[in-house]
Amino acid sequence: MRRALAMLAALGAALGTVLAATAAVAGPPAAPPPALAAAVGEYGPDDGLLTVYEDAGRLFVDGRGWSRAPLQPLSPGSYAPPDAPPRALAFEPGAVIVDGRRLPARDVGAEAVAAIQAGTRADPAALRAAALAASPPAEPAPRRPADLVDLTGVDPTIRLDIRYAGSDNFMGFALYERPAAYLQRPAAEALGRVARALAAQGYGLLVHDAYRPWFVTRMFWDATPEASRIFVADPARGSRHNRGCAVDLTLYDLATGQPVEMTGRYDEMSRRSFADYPGGTGRQRWLRDLLRREMEKEGFVVLPEEWWHFDYKDWADYGIGNQTFEALAGSATPRP
Repeated sequence: MRRALAMLAALGAALGTVLAATAAVAGPPAAPPPALAAAVGEYGPDDGLLTVYEDAGRLFVDGRGWSRAPLQPLSPGSYAPPDAPPRALAFEPGAVIVDGRRLPARDVGAEAVAAIQAGTRADPAALRAAALAASPPAEPAPRRPADLVDLTGVDPTIRLDIRYAGSDNFMGFALYERPAAYLQRPAAEALGRVARALAAQGYGLLVHDAYRPWFVTRMFWDATPEASRIFVADPARGSRHNRGCAVDLTLYDLATGQPVEMTGRYDEMSRRSFADYPGGTGRQRWLRDLLRREMEKEGFVVLPEEWWHFDYKDWADYGIGNQTFEALAGSATPRP
């Protein structure tokens, strides 16, 4: 019996591997029709949020008493979940009507970012000065010395979009002196292998952040409301970004050069950022899972709260860094 169960388990694992490989070769699902895509999103208040998502050309709903309930079309813009008695949903621009109540569409990520920026735009210079005056936590000597590598020399398909070198980030102002991305050598080499594997499938890596000085982590913490701090590292412990072993990134289409559309925006600090968020479209989730699958093959682990954030397996071997990007510009290794 045990031998038979073991054989069945092995067959199941092998089948799962084959199915995953087949899905990867087949490519992403097609984008949903505009009418379905327009309905995808979140609606209503926080205590009764309704999530509408698409899968294989059908709409599903979560929340307000439903759990992954498929919607059956009744007429253009009107749907019904499999309920008894039936409850209809009617979509209109910017809202959905449920049980006779109009639930406005929500951009929960933009709302969270706006709340943070409202508290940081007033005096970013003071926030930076306080962080620079503080000291990183004391730690035992690291097992490995820092050996940061400039990612622009790792693989020609790796592109940079360093949000913290400008104002297009959740803080609303520049935190880095220059746009650059660095990783410890083993992590950089692993990222190069990921880039080559993805290039064979038609995608490139678009890096938003990698090594982050500790004082910037302190700025994040001081500026972020307590309710959103699950998305930022506690400076009392330091961040894996501070150690040069974390990277924030997404995919872009090699043929068009355009970033792909994921289930949520980078750094939007909402439930859409979760690595297992069930919403969005089937195509968005497929692309999110492709990025995760290829990163995990090379020793990276996704952060559950952020689909774009990956930690390299050896992060604990390195100490917390606090060098500015200006200081690193002349000292980092140009390529692995």
